[in-house]
Amino acid sequence: MLDTVGPEIHEPTSLRGIANKAGREKQHRFRDLYRCLNVEMLLWCWRGLNKDAASGVDGVTKADYEVDLQGNIQRLVKRLKEKRYRTRLVRRVYIPKGNGGERPLGIPALEDKLVQMACTKLLTAIYEADFMDDSYGYRPGRGALDAVKELTTRLRFGVYGYVVEADIKGFFNNMDHDWLLQMLEQRIDDRAFLGLIRKWLKAGILETDGKVIHPETGTPQGGIISPVLANVYLHYALDLWFEKIVKPHCRSKATIIRYADDWVCAFQYKGDAERFYKVLPKRLSKFGLEVATDKTRLLRFSRYQLGLQRRFTFLGFEFYWKEGRNGKPCVARRTAPKKLQSACLRIKDWIKHNRHLRGKEFFRGLNRRLRGHYNYYGIIGNSRALDRFYFWALRCTFKWLNRRGGQRKSYDKEHFKGILKHVGIARPRITQKRFCKVYA
Repeated sequence: MLDTVGPEIHEPTSLRGIANKAGREKQHRFRDLYRCLNVEMLLWCWRGLNKDAASGVDGVTKADYEVDLQGNIQRLVKRLKEKRYRTRLVRRVYIPKGNGGERPLGIPALEDKLVQMACTKLLTAIYEADFMDDSYGYRPGRGALDAVKELTTRLRFGVYGYVVEADIKGFFNNMDHDWLLQMLEQRIDDRAFLGLIRKWLKAGILETDGKVIHPETGTPQGGIISPVLANVYLHYALDLWFEKIVKPHCRSKATIIRYADDWVCAFQYKGDAERFYKVLPKRLSKFGLEVATDKTRLLRFSRYQLGLQRRFTFLGFEFYWKEGRNGKPCVARRTAPKKLQSACLRIKDWIKHNRHLRGKEFFRGLNRRLRGHYNYYGIIGNSRALDRFYFWALRCTFKWLNRRGGQRKSYDKEHFKGILKHVGIARPRITQKRFCKVYA
């Protein structure tokens, strides 16, 4: 039985104690974190691992490891205590991106995932007390839609007239290891624990062609610990700098909303926005980072200039000003055209390659994908884009289901409408709650 405390009955007391101390003592450097990697902690973290996740270079799945879970974890902890723990190669895979390219992911071995999960919990307990409220990516209780909603509210009710949208070129591949470890040392005084993180940063990457790469910078996307390390890096490189240096030097109000390496800054005055835009590349280069020029720009974004001529994209949504139903300007959002196009292509491919499934199974899978799209993009004012996605999916379904039975069509239009009504096809719906926060 794990030692627990508070409302989260399964959380180890060590995590709660670390979080409380981190909140009370902002300058405290934590020791003995390595000793927290015990059997109880790893058993608790085991529950959080995805049972369906792909296996690493060792080929060990969660089901394989679970056959002798207690014994395997006890042996793992023993190797950790005796400093005999060694990281495995990270298996590289590539997944398609919406722009036609590929995104590299790194898949660690199962035991590396487990220890990374435990270290991630420890780092999160420490840094949740430090991270800024403007940071939303990879944090408990926060998500992309929260960032979108907060940005919308600030722009709509604030006094901002200029926006700088920014992105970092190959962020996860270019994080400087030495800088990251120096940042971690601001809060951690445990050589063994930092040594573990260094091992994962330096772990060799097994490419799909069998070649092994030894990285000098970066942390593999796909590693469990990578998101919290990325947040620590940008907390020091960007968030604190914006809060303590940029904002005090602005003539008037400035704000930032960041989700991982994608962020938007808003300024009341053009001069403040221009100075930030000019100095940003220099600031990032200090930490080995470079802005993605095709995704970074400064634009006028004001309630006095309505329409799609002045718009920007953030987390899959296009933001622009328009006239609301009450005749007053409001910030509108719609699915970004590129994201909508990618979503349409993905669901078309799924329909095409799964049309052989039995009727109930096919429509159950289709509904899952439709609801997933609505759950993210179902924000107020985005009904037209939701309808476009929905009717596109129906057209593709009608087309490809009629091609699975040879030359003769399986359905005519009236029969197809009856089928959709019978299976209860998921129709577009708005899932976002209305705004309740008002800014002065």
